[in-house]
Amino acid sequence: MAYLPLEDLLPRAANSSYKLVRMVAMRALEVGEGGAKLVASSINEKPVTTAMREVIAGCVMTKEASDIMKKAAKAAKHA
Repeated sequence: MAYLPLEDLLPRAANSSYKLVRMVAMRALEVGEGGAKLVASSINEKPVTTAMREVIAGCVMTKEASDIMKKAAKAAKHA
C-alpha cells in the first residue's frame, strides 16, 4: 500500500477529514466504474489509491478548498 501523507491531502479538502473521505470515496467510485484516471497509475492500483493520488496532484479538490487557494494566491501576488 502506498504511503500518502494526510498533510498533503487535507488542504485539498479545506482541512476537513470528513470532506476528504467523501471526496476520495466519490472519486474512487468513478475510477472503479471505469472513469478516466487523471494521474498515471498502474493497472493493479486500487481505485482509492488512485483517487488519493489525484487529490495530492491537485486534480480533485473541494470547491471550498479551491476558493481558499485562489484567495491565498491572490493575496501573495499583491503582497
